[in-house]
Amino acid sequence: MYATLPDLLRLLFVPALAWAAYHDIRVRRVPDELWLPFVGLAVVLLAWDYAVASRTALFLVRVAVSLLVCVLAYGFWFIGGFGGADVKAFCVVALLFPTYPTYDLLDTAFPLIRTRLGVFSVTVVTNAMLASLAYPVALGVRNALAGRFTKRMFVGLSVPVRELNRRHGSLLETRDGFSRGGLDVDALRMYLRWRGLTLDRLLDAPERYRDPETVVGTFDPTDGTVGLDTPRVEQTVPGGDADTDGGDAQNDAADDWAAERFLDDIDSSAYGTSVEGLREGLETIASRERVWITPGIPFIVPLLVGLLLALTAGDLLFALLRAVGLY
Repeated sequence: MYATLPDLLRLLFVPALAWAAYHDIRVRRVPDELWLPFVGLAVVLLAWDYAVASRTALFLVRVAVSLLVCVLAYGFWFIGGFGGADVKAFCVVALLFPTYPTYDLLDTAFPLIRTRLGVFSVTVVTNAMLASLAYPVALGVRNALAGRFTKRMFVGLSVPVRELNRRHGSLLETRDGFSRGGLDVDALRMYLRWRGLTLDRLLDAPERYRDPETVVGTFDPTDGTVGLDTPRVEQTVPGGDADTDGGDAQNDAADDWAAERFLDDIDSSAYGTSVEGLREGLETIASRERVWITPGIPFIVPLLVGLLLALTAGDLLFALLRAVGLY
């Protein structure tokens, strides 16, 4: 394979993004340290490309357009559409791939399909958008094969309640039926860790744990990451690093599940969870064997697919528009 040194160095980001996608699927967290070296690499390669290969105004225009991808990603993060890791991944792509790279392999120049705009990061993003459309279709097929034909079949999965501690996403139902504003499963894990409870123990005795007076000590709720152990304690005065101040007894009297005390006690919003939302979510899982959840695939996954397609096939949207005579 022949390519310039800057374009070869850009390929180092592909396995890093693949690792980030895998890690994001497993625990919905990507370390910030992953992105910083590639930001530095991108700045060096941009300076190299401008100084050695592309001293043109067009190159600078394409870099400016590419940086708009980062601005767009930040906008989606601001309205809650993207996670923090998604935004960082988009910004690295915008900095690292402002223009089309070229890789000559077996007498063929890749990417195969290039746009007139010439901004490679835009191609990666449009490919990622197209790839993301396959996810609801896959959910629908999976639910259809399981015989679950509902209006939720293209946006969610039906899972056993006792598996929620290993899942990501949010509930798609309340006791009254379908809802897009259900309890975030990360917030559920935070609540359980704060109480020192496992999910199984709560489900085995919901009437007991609905009583706020059973909370006599609290623990670090963490951030709800999958895989951390919940402190194993009995609902008597716990030892260790628990906070055993007992809370506000007057407020606890009407505070089912100690939901209000939990949200007052922690240092975060628990992913936007409200007191009533937490209570409704707990009542829902306590009354069900299975629940519908929206898995919420991290956008880093289709971004990886979009990057791989862009490096090989090129711009799929451009190809589709050209195939139907619209470009």
